[in-house]
Amino acid sequence: MSARPNAAATAAVSAPAAESADPCCEAPLPVLGRDVTVPLVTGGEVTYAALDYAASAPALQRVWDDVAAYAPYYGSVHRGAGYLSQLSTDLFENSRTTVAEFLDCRPGDQVVFTRSTTDSLNLLARALPDGCQVFVFETEHHASLLPWQDARVTYLDAPRTPSQAVETLERALADRDPYGPALVCVTGASNVTGELWPVRELAAAAHAHGARIVLDAAQLAPHHPVSVTGLDVDWVAFSGHKLYAPFGSGVLAGRADWLQDADPYLAGGGASRTVARRADGGVDVEWHTTAARHEAGSPNVIGVYAIAAACKALTDAGFDRLVARERHLVEKVRTGLAGVPQVKVLSLFGDDAPRVGVLSFVVEGWNSSHFAAALSAEYGIGVRDGLFCAHPLVRTLLGSDPQDVGACGAPEARPGERSLNAIRVSFGAGTPDEHVDRFVGAVKELVRDGARWSYRTEDGRCVPDRG
Repeated sequence: MSARPNAAATAAVSAPAAESADPCCEAPLPVLGRDVTVPLVTGGEVTYAALDYAASAPALQRVWDDVAAYAPYYGSVHRGAGYLSQLSTDLFENSRTTVAEFLDCRPGDQVVFTRSTTDSLNLLARALPDGCQVFVFETEHHASLLPWQDARVTYLDAPRTPSQAVETLERALADRDPYGPALVCVTGASNVTGELWPVRELAAAAHAHGARIVLDAAQLAPHHPVSVTGLDVDWVAFSGHKLYAPFGSGVLAGRADWLQDADPYLAGGGASRTVARRADGGVDVEWHTTAARHEAGSPNVIGVYAIAAACKALTDAGFDRLVARERHLVEKVRTGLAGVPQVKVLSLFGDDAPRVGVLSFVVEGWNSSHFAAALSAEYGIGVRDGLFCAHPLVRTLLGSDPQDVGACGAPEARPGERSLNAIRVSFGAGTPDEHVDRFVGAVKELVRDGARWSYRTEDGRCVPDRG
């Protein structure tokens, strides 16, 4: 018997919007929280402008509705004889197929469900063959920079052009000694600058030198189509909570061989195929060779289904339209900030480099925590400040000494005093023009007039002083 979810459990709740030739006329995709109002310290309330998508994007309304429609049918996966268990098992495995199609995986690739991008890359780090060397640019998010502690790692300096990135990698791979197995880990889009990296060219360089490559697509997949086949990467990792599906799941998809040869990431039920006692009192275990090998324990069915629902929603909306509309928003922000001489936008590849909806900047005379706190408290705008879990990159962009300690939360910084943190604004498919317009207007007003409220440091954060 093969149970199939009924229409109520799986139907797409919202249809794609009508075609529009002008990206500025495109409506944003409906997201949860779009009508939430927040109080201002200066009095009154305003609709919250969520401009921190790079940290965690709001759930698409369609994803929420799909999950809510399925929730009454939730059951155990792979273990139950009942109808709901079989239905949920079908839903879980069909979600794996949906993700593989979304990523344009090759025949034979595996899709492993994890908790996040960080979890995915730590899983792959555990699956490295003996003697494998890892090559990673210092520009990576810590999720990509840090999991390789048990391997021999070469950290590459930040490139200043896409072509320099390729040349740097080629030299490092050619010079490696011994010339054995190697893995390159690279982001598709920077979580600090939003700049697009030359993934296809880096993959070609890796393969030309006998190495493999894993793509951190956490910031790329929500904004651009990702094709494992077209980019010719060996693995791709991303998180549901950045793909408008914040329900605690992630993905590692790609070649099966290293994953099949490695010990299970976690040992337990689900990863094991058979377990038997030996005559000497021990146990013999036969592990699965499928993706289940690294999915021990009861899986997060809701989170997995949410990712699949998001993949379908973005595909149905059409990435051509989503990319065009996001470019329109990026241009609005770039043009607006360019009109404020005190603002410096951070960039590796230059101001005109293609990027997703992520920009970081500093403001002359302001500590970044103070500025971000004022945007929130006085304008109802949520951005991020700090080093964005990419400390080496932000230090490079700010021209600091690598040993400098970051200073998050220091509103008492004197005008012109340098602080080691930045402000990041990020947006996506659910962002209306008004949020971006309000942000640009607020930046200009704060730089011109200063904050209207007093702020203090509390538990390392800059907060309004409420007396």
